[in-house]
Amino acid sequence: MTQSEKPSLELLIAAPRGFCAGVDRAIQIVEVALERHGAPVYVRHEIVHNKYVVDSLRAKGAVFVDELDQVPDGVPVVFSAHGVPKSVPAEATSRGLAYLDATCPLVSKVHRQSERLVAAGQHILFVGHEGHPEVIGTFGQVPEGSMTLIETVEDAEAVQVAEPEKLAFLTQTTLSVDDTAAILEVLNRRFPAIVAPKADDICYATSNRQEAVKAMASSCDLVLVIGAPNSSNSLRLVEVAKREGTDAYLIQRGDELDWEWLAGVGTLGITAGASAPEALVREVVDHIATRFEVHEREVKTAEETIVFKLPRGLEAA
Repeated sequence: MTQSEKPSLELLIAAPRGFCAGVDRAIQIVEVALERHGAPVYVRHEIVHNKYVVDSLRAKGAVFVDELDQVPDGVPVVFSAHGVPKSVPAEATSRGLAYLDATCPLVSKVHRQSERLVAAGQHILFVGHEGHPEVIGTFGQVPEGSMTLIETVEDAEAVQVAEPEKLAFLTQTTLSVDDTAAILEVLNRRFPAIVAPKADDICYATSNRQEAVKAMASSCDLVLVIGAPNSSNSLRLVEVAKREGTDAYLIQRGDELDWEWLAGVGTLGITAGASAPEALVREVVDHIATRFEVHEREVKTAEETIVFKLPRGLEAA
């Protein structure tokens, strides 16, 4: 098929998209650890939820494990960007393992808030998704029973607390802004004295990527979100597009694109979750360009300039 024979496709690309500052920092921590210590460097859990990133680091000498008992003595270990319960660094210390904590600073902020609230005698209603590593890590910062998980509006309506006057809420950083607002509306109605965090716990990158999809989706016939199926913020982007009335699919790589999805599509929107590198966006665009004459336009709703420092001891020499 020649270029002139290809059907035309308008491509709207959301900005911001892809890597956030916390993901950048976490990947850098593994790369610098490999440079300093040499391979292997062990990483507990996926450093971020993206197979491409994990496979790239594995090729450089990172070894990904589920738990610390899979880490041999005498080698460095990195904790993932999602954060870990306090028991994990305690176990590493007891074994004499040198560890690097790649927890996103915005997740660490939620950890410190949970400790302060519990120390002040508050019970915490934590809005998040059961089983997500960030939720497990946050619950692991405080004594058992100090927090109750709220996943849905129904949970918010049903939850019972012993002392409503000693209540606070926190949220996972990668939630749907709209869904979370609906849950918090219920909690504030039912518990007028509930203490809110000083700043929104949903991180800037999650909010910005959802806002960009909202701005773009109504102009699209279809939206593709590049991200992993276990990536909370990527799944939320699919939901945001659908809520705007536009079909949306989550894909990890260009070869996952089903050409039938593009039948009758004149304008296609593309975005990427916070743990998906720009290389995957280009891969998907290049794949589409094999069958369509692509006309790209960026839809920008925010400028991101945040950069997080590396942990002490890993800064550039």
